[in-house]
Amino acid sequence: MFYSINDLYTVGFHINNSMDVHYWIGNSSSQDEQGAAAILVTQLDEFLGGSPVQHREVQAAESSKFRSYFRNGLIYKKGGVDSGFRHVESNVYKILRLLHIKGRKHVTATEVEVSWSSFNSGDVFLLDMGKVIVQWNGPQSNRSEKLKAMLLAQDVRDRERGGRAQIGVVEGGDEEDSPELMKIMRAVLGQRSGKLKEAEPDDTPDRHQQTANIRLYNVSDESGKLVVQEVAMQPLTQDLLHSTDCYIVDQGGSSVLVWKGKEASIEERRSALGRAGFIKAKNYSSSTNVEVMAEGGESAMFKHLFISWTEKGQTKANGDPNKITKIPNTYSHNYLLKLAMVFIQIWRIEDLELRELHPSSFGQFYGGDCYLVLYTYKRASKLQYILYMWQGRHATQDEITSCAYQAVAMDNKYSGVPVQVRVVMGKEPRHFLAIFKGKLIIFEGGTGRAGVTNPGPGARLFQVRGTHEMNTRATEVPARSSSLNTNDVFLLKTDHTIYLWYGKGCSGDEREMAKAVADVLSRQDKQVVMEGQEPAEFWVALGGKAPYACDKRLQKEETPHSPRLFECSNQTGRFRMTEVEDLTQEDLDQDDVMLLDTWEEIFLWIGRSANEYETKEACNSALEYLRTHPAGRDPDTPIISVKQGYEPLTFTGWFNAWDPQKWSGGSSYEEMKQNLGDVASISQITVVSDSLTHSSNNVTNSTNKHYTNRSSKRIKTFQMSHYVYIQCCNDVQKSLSLSSQDYLSDVDLENLLGCSRSGFQRLPRWRQNDLKKKAGLF
Repeated sequence: MFYSINDLYTVGFHINNSMDVHYWIGNSSSQDEQGAAAILVTQLDEFLGGSPVQHREVQAAESSKFRSYFRNGLIYKKGGVDSGFRHVESNVYKILRLLHIKGRKHVTATEVEVSWSSFNSGDVFLLDMGKVIVQWNGPQSNRSEKLKAMLLAQDVRDRERGGRAQIGVVEGGDEEDSPELMKIMRAVLGQRSGKLKEAEPDDTPDRHQQTANIRLYNVSDESGKLVVQEVAMQPLTQDLLHSTDCYIVDQGGSSVLVWKGKEASIEERRSALGRAGFIKAKNYSSSTNVEVMAEGGESAMFKHLFISWTEKGQTKANGDPNKITKIPNTYSHNYLLKLAMVFIQIWRIEDLELRELHPSSFGQFYGGDCYLVLYTYKRASKLQYILYMWQGRHATQDEITSCAYQAVAMDNKYSGVPVQVRVVMGKEPRHFLAIFKGKLIIFEGGTGRAGVTNPGPGARLFQVRGTHEMNTRATEVPARSSSLNTNDVFLLKTDHTIYLWYGKGCSGDEREMAKAVADVLSRQDKQVVMEGQEPAEFWVALGGKAPYACDKRLQKEETPHSPRLFECSNQTGRFRMTEVEDLTQEDLDQDDVMLLDTWEEIFLWIGRSANEYETKEACNSALEYLRTHPAGRDPDTPIISVKQGYEPLTFTGWFNAWDPQKWSGGSSYEEMKQNLGDVASISQITVVSDSLTHSSNNVTNSTNKHYTNRSSKRIKTFQMSHYVYIQCCNDVQKSLSLSSQDYLSDVDLENLLGCSRSGFQRLPRWRQNDLKKKAGLF
């Protein structure tokens, strides 16, 4: 995701039954723009009935929730409307920029001056030259920072360049090991003189050390004059909040939360939204995070500030009179349905081409495939489009790259109108779920391709989560007893029947949705199995009975407090705790210690590569976390240490579709670096900017000249505006696009593909692609 520092942006997301609206402020934006953004958000809030939780985000001080949306990182771009900033379009290579990478869990990349003076010894930098991206790792940067930077570089390559760029890595402490890449860097940056700057300290404050000073302010106009008055300090209780007023919760300057009562006057609600005045009066930083929420739509963070929290508008759940379930937010459902769907089309990537699927298979996604989903709807009598790129966990890199390329082609086909959404398996957004009306099934592996044999026959187990058509999905999990969870419904598919296993903690709504999914999964006979009443055949199909997540607390449909996950690390030079939003197993970093707060227990998950200092400090921080918690937590709350690979069921039960084999595979930083390809082929691409000719003594040739490399091989020159791409013909296949045969001479094409141009053009598409792939033209 890319942001211009001179501009403001509004981002909206549906999460569970709530809506979050974020507006982002660039450091160079004007006061007029910031004021206009605040007015726009207020109008949007009123239009949506006051239901969204609003978040004010400031560049470089974004909330963890905002950053969690962009898993591969944020890029801060120079310029804006006033400076004539031009948005970077996909597959455009007229680029020269230097990105300074910061952060480990949530990465940010800031455009800095393209000069050696911007480098330092402790961070990672990306020199982006369009066709080539060079990652330079500072001598003091750690493995996690290098890995995150590489993921960001790959994301730029795949999304912005359609997969048609090459990435090289230079280890700053061993530059002599990458002579060809250093030659490219010196051609652009000039010869470096002097030593590198020292590593820059991370000055971001640890917010979780500042939450002990909590104050509650009342905003009321009862006296005829608007008054903001302090009414309480921590620990706070829910009965302090009255529907007739608005309130401000001040977390000691680390964040400000605004709560709007349903019966508060319009003046109170609008004045409460004028939080900037409160921040200024308190002399807080202008980057202070702000959340604004309506009664009934409180965020998990807000609820955690109170000793206890009871949801209003709760009813008895079906099946268990002792449980309660929250009434669905029908407004959010109606808002989604306002996007009146005209039709939906789905394509699977096969042999790097698009193959359209029959509607009978819609909603069934395989972890070994990639898909494009085009959702067409009508708004104001005009057709609008949302294009989803769904990436299976086990898809090949070629398929993922081709998926991005095909998305660019489809975007061009519709004149750039579609909104593009990258969807990673297991991270499907709410609107994506709603498209399939409660019948989305995600198979862990295999493929949906015709004629391909998937994993052998046997039992398959699916975990179903969701209470209505807008939020339900079925995810395949390992077919073993330990995968069960008392809080959910599971479908066990055998050769002869489908078992619908109802955990004691599931609701009637969840059971109904599971029945609908079971009908899609198979036409076999269905058999309902209640937890504790399983027949012997059920356990045999799962390989025998074994312990599973059945803690009584998991049987509560909605716990009083949502679990929270924190990353504990000292890899930035000092120990810090950073909250991770929307916790999943993917968020557990084996280089660190993670703290999971389930309210009744504190889990310390210790990654295999976590160092001794992190482990020791995490224990101390857990105690400090409890002692300073604004809700007055019991200091004797159990603290449980869990080692990676030995997680108990009381821990894994808090995660959806826990995979015990997750860490047995996957690519490390070193493996990803090796998979980048031959560095020598990158050296054949030289990018020269005529704007650098005047500033670099090493770049003296004109952009109109042809260059000759050391081996004196014939070269071709492709001139694109201010840049010239020089490529060796013998290695040209390493960098050309999918239609690159058009750039080859007849002789070169015949040498590479083994047939004449006319013969190649007469071949069927699949055969053309096969020849190109074997020749390395992809």
